[in-house]
Amino acid sequence: MDQDQPHHTGLEARIADAVTPTLEGMGYELVRVSIRGRDRPVVQIMADRAGGLPIGVEDCEAISVALGAVLDVADPIHGAWTLEISSAGIDRPLTRARDWERYAGHRARAELAVPLDGRKRFAGMVMGAEDGAGRLRLDDGSEVRLPLADLRRAQLVLTDELIAATAAKKH
Repeated sequence: MDQDQPHHTGLEARIADAVTPTLEGMGYELVRVSIRGRDRPVVQIMADRAGGLPIGVEDCEAISVALGAVLDVADPIHGAWTLEISSAGIDRPLTRARDWERYAGHRARAELAVPLDGRKRFAGMVMGAEDGAGRLRLDDGSEVRLPLADLRRAQLVLTDELIAATAAKKH
């Protein structure tokens, strides 16, 4: 697994593979692809500027036009679907090893697709990443290594500290 890319499977992986070159060519990075709904699926693509800077509405519009064209040609979903482009936001998902490194010292929640020591859900302080795993210090002081390939989801918890750190990076 490429630790610089978010881990996707199935249709989400095919969409990620199709859109990543265009996104990178525009100066953005893929954070996550998510597909919701059945009758008219919504393809949500979350992106950041290369280097981790936040994106704005104008960025989302430009990405939407470019990736809409890519997906129309690739045609990964049969029938009608909706494309939604968004910023990762302050309480962003942690999908890549570098996200775990960048947000070390902030609180997060994570859920694994397969149990680790009998558990699937974890919460605690992000401690970084190494050897394909995100490290989390749990509230009891123990540390757990969560394999990035097994994450169903991991997301920062919105705290005053995270808001302050995000505001400081914008200046």
